[in-house]
Amino acid sequence: MDKKDIYEHLAKIYLDASSKKKKRNKAYPKLFKNLFIVSIFLMVGLSTTIFSSVSKRHNLHSETALILQNDPAKINFNFDPAKKEVYSLNLNHLNLARFKMLAFSIRNMEPRERIALRIEFVNAFKERSEIYLRNIPSNWKDFKINLTDFKNLNDWSETTSLSFCVEEWNTSGKKGIVFIDNVRLLKA
Repeated sequence: MDKKDIYEHLAKIYLDASSKKKKRNKAYPKLFKNLFIVSIFLMVGLSTTIFSSVSKRHNLHSETALILQNDPAKINFNFDPAKKEVYSLNLNHLNLARFKMLAFSIRNMEPRERIALRIEFVNAFKERSEIYLRNIPSNWKDFKINLTDFKNLNDWSETTSLSFCVEEWNTSGKKGIVFIDNVRLLKA
């Protein structure tokens, strides 16, 4: 072997070795990039799983809702001077035509008392429609009422108010407390 062959052989070994180093150096950023992307997918999947299990545990359905009132409202009635107590929500000409149900939670604080609750919608044309919810339970209970049950309301496009009313002639006692919570409108 002459010097020229030796130099070519060494150059070939050196160039092959240097090109392998470059390939190896380029491989690490791709590896880190791929690991980063995989970790993001794992975090998103894990958070989705956690949220899903939390929502099932807390009974959060995937229902489309318009929340009208989410803090508990208290109807504290004493029918000594008064004849009825009303809790009313101003709906400010809200269009409810796309909603199908009224949902809320309710509780009667006096378990021995039988109480009926009048639920009433009023629209901008002064049309009123009401239904009665009989025997309000002493434990929290969720109710869903179809808006079609409110028969006398023809136009839901400009709804002005929603009222919950306890009337003297619909209770067995003169005093009591009713709590209403999580008032919402559902599309399905």
